[in-house]
Amino acid sequence: MTDYVNPNVKEGWIGPGRKDGEIQTLELEDDALHIEVGKKNHFEWWYFDAHLDGGYTLVAFFYAAYPNPGLDQGKVGVEMTLLRPDGRKTQRFIKYSKSDFYASRERPDVKIGDNFMKVEFPEDGLPVYEIFLEDEGLAFHLTYKAQVKGWKPGTGYSHFANLGYFAWVIPFARGRVTGTVRDGDSVMEVAGVGYHDHNWLNFPFQNIIEYWMWGRVYSENFTVSYAYIKCNEKVDEHVVKVLQVAKGEDVILSSGEFEFDKSDFEFNEKAGHSYPRRIAIKIPDAIDLTLTVNRLYEAVNMLDNFGAVLRFVAKNILRLKPGYFRIHSDFALSVNHEGSSYKETGTTLHEVVTFKQLGPS
Repeated sequence: MTDYVNPNVKEGWIGPGRKDGEIQTLELEDDALHIEVGKKNHFEWWYFDAHLDGGYTLVAFFYAAYPNPGLDQGKVGVEMTLLRPDGRKTQRFIKYSKSDFYASRERPDVKIGDNFMKVEFPEDGLPVYEIFLEDEGLAFHLTYKAQVKGWKPGTGYSHFANLGYFAWVIPFARGRVTGTVRDGDSVMEVAGVGYHDHNWLNFPFQNIIEYWMWGRVYSENFTVSYAYIKCNEKVDEHVVKVLQVAKGEDVILSSGEFEFDKSDFEFNEKAGHSYPRRIAIKIPDAIDLTLTVNRLYEAVNMLDNFGAVLRFVAKNILRLKPGYFRIHSDFALSVNHEGSSYKETGTTLHEVVTFKQLGPS
């Protein structure tokens, strides 16, 4: 089925078509502050994750304004998640006042209380990010050495008629992670692979977006990042698709013109939603990627995070049914580039976030 393209939705592609014939350079200010902090329905955050040797996974957010529905929407804060090899999870959102927040509008430099994110550029030009987040019993102090050049899909912006815009940039899709993690009384020296992106928008997610699927793949030669964002009837169910492919440190493909097939849906009682056990991404004669689920890491009914009154309003008046999945899959990747063909396999994590019951249609 061909995805509908609403002519009133203006994606940021440089062209020709819904792709970038010329890869855009990411500038320092792309990863700096954009919104007016505290302004209604303005949201912005910096996201980091790391998949560590030994089986730990962690996620860190710096929020200029928290975007998810609930009592904390619009708040300044940081979020920390630690997934342990045995499946135990610790997740914390720590709110701060606006006076505790600082971010540069010129470069990646953020401070929220004692938590911080900053960047340096060594002689090779690829950035090195340092992040620090701490709460009682949990702390991350990590260095990310970028291994792939920064990227954005065209201008980075998608404008949804007169309803608002969404922006997404990836300062690095792949980086070498080192540092320390404090888990209770234990402090671990860690190493692994990580990712950083940055988003901002001027509307509540649930006003326009029904669901999105997002992920990336790290293979021997390639780094792939993708997003599939399904909008609601306000923009005639327009679909935003974004795909980045890098070989080594260089981005070689930036496109929204690809086939995206999701199938083999399975219902999860805990989340109250279905998720696809198979995703296939394809551009003929360029890339063929298949993800096949081997483990469900997280399944969350996001209404469980709401208070009783807000949960009632969201469910019965706003008709929201927010759910979240973090999924571990096997991947098979084929790439044709400059006359050579590559076939590579491995495993990866990817996500589904939805505000409406999700199925194969």
